[in-house]
Amino acid sequence: MAQPAYVQGTLDTLLSADGSVDPAALSLADTTFVVLDLETTGGAADGGGITEIGAVKVRGGAELGVFATLVNPGERLPPFITVLTGITEAMLAPAPPIEAVLPSLLEFLRGSVLVAHNAPYDVGFLKAACARHGYTWPNPRVLDTAAVARRALTRDEVPNRKLGTLAQFFRSAVQPTHRALDDARATVDVLHGLIERLGSFRVHTLGDAIEFAKAVTPTQRRQRHLADGLPHVPGVYVFRAADDRPLYVGTSKDIATRVRSYFTASEKRARISEMLAAATRVEAVECAHSLEAEVRELRLIAAHSPPYNRRSKYPERVVWLKLTTEAYPRLSVVRSLADDDAAYLGPFSSRRTAELAAAGVYDAVPLRQCGHKLSVRTPTPACALAELGRCPAPCQHKITPEDYEATAALPFRTALHGDPEQVVHALMGRIETLSDKRRYEEAAVLRSRLIALLRATVRMQRLSAMTTIAELVAARRDNVGGWEISVVRHGRLAAAATSPPYEHPRPTLDAVRLTAETVLPGRGPVPAASAEETERILAWLERPDTRLVETSGDWVSPVRGAARFAALLSKAEAAASGKDSSVRSSVTDRSDDARSLRL
Repeated sequence: MAQPAYVQGTLDTLLSADGSVDPAALSLADTTFVVLDLETTGGAADGGGITEIGAVKVRGGAELGVFATLVNPGERLPPFITVLTGITEAMLAPAPPIEAVLPSLLEFLRGSVLVAHNAPYDVGFLKAACARHGYTWPNPRVLDTAAVARRALTRDEVPNRKLGTLAQFFRSAVQPTHRALDDARATVDVLHGLIERLGSFRVHTLGDAIEFAKAVTPTQRRQRHLADGLPHVPGVYVFRAADDRPLYVGTSKDIATRVRSYFTASEKRARISEMLAAATRVEAVECAHSLEAEVRELRLIAAHSPPYNRRSKYPERVVWLKLTTEAYPRLSVVRSLADDDAAYLGPFSSRRTAELAAAGVYDAVPLRQCGHKLSVRTPTPACALAELGRCPAPCQHKITPEDYEATAALPFRTALHGDPEQVVHALMGRIETLSDKRRYEEAAVLRSRLIALLRATVRMQRLSAMTTIAELVAARRDNVGGWEISVVRHGRLAAAATSPPYEHPRPTLDAVRLTAETVLPGRGPVPAASAEETERILAWLERPDTRLVETSGDWVSPVRGAARFAALLSKAEAAASGKDSSVRSSVTDRSDDARSLRL
């Protein structure tokens, strides 16, 4: 049976689930190591082939125990192995098989860090043997002396990283002989020599040593002290430059663990490496729970626009689709909500997306697309769209304002806060017509417009349902017996707290409401916060373990609102991304499923 590839442990594995420091994160001097070496028949790691095992348990430079045995591999021994190791078939004949040796070896390894030279080789054989004979591999933390040597020693010091070369360099009392116990004892001396060398690299713990053995950049190694002293709590972390300018803002359920990950081999982003080089300190902002941390992150990014954050930097750079208040209304892309009676759709993150949604509206209803201000008394020349029959020509008074409102403007207004069925069905009908004519490219264009329009209406109706509520209080259990409490006002997080474990949350709730931020209502679906903040709040509220405690009004959405087309939207998005091969590339599936969405 094929075995999974050997993966050296990461720094994150040194932390328990509750965030406490694992004993293995103690200094290298206080860590118990089992230094192991195997001799094999030279074949693949298939569960057999081991001929000898040698292991030495050490801590703080002192030897605690020795494990050594020959192993009958159950197969012929190649002559070149006998020449190399001196082990003969006659020596192996009375030796126990590997399945008889494993229980004692696994007990010897218990609670220790496994050390080996070229550890993937030895670990691979032992894991395969455990799998073959029904033993559970204990998955100990592994330190590879060859990998550490490649990072700690230069070519001027040693020409290669072979065990014999390193044993000679560190003046080992035992030289490798291709016998398991001798090679294990030589590896012990190499390990101790490397530990002394690691001190100059500011590597003092097992976690540091494991990460040092990986491809950590000099910048990461030099700057890893920035993670010292950070708390293991949910919150926001801010990397700051020498002038105290925020460089990068992030959030985590465990600040210390997350920040430490920036200095490990798993972090390979070039921009982050550049940011780490410029950072001089990391500031931690402790939060009551994960929702507060997410919201604070968004607000800090919006306030400071850190150069190394890509997302959520400019929440004010949103646009809206406005249906003007003229006699013959038209769509206009605007940057803010005015205090008028116009209908607005949004917010959109970019003008391009807003124009894409507007194009979808034009495909569904006969709104005029020109930007002229039309008079109900004086006609003006018609444009090409009127001549092509794609506009009812209100400019030439071929349609009354009342009929224009009913056929063009009203379907759009209804789609904003009610049922977008008329608009959606018109677009789906055109998509199916184009599909029947095999005009798939044009159908794909309409699909993208449908996605932009439907996504905006679903989003706005969700936001509107939340922002109309003056105050909503919700709570959910945390992992230690307390309650995470959030006070939301008009879609903005006004206060957050966590009640003490196993105590009634009411006193905490009453106290946090008294100190909550005052939030005033405004126009539009996101008057008091960014759309992204309100959406984070909605995601937290909609979790199955969140309980609504109090609300000043009903949290409702239209019965036949845009959300009922969520399945169609998901299907269209999957087709657009190519993730759903069952949907034709132009969202033209005419199955009963697709038709049911239109009923």
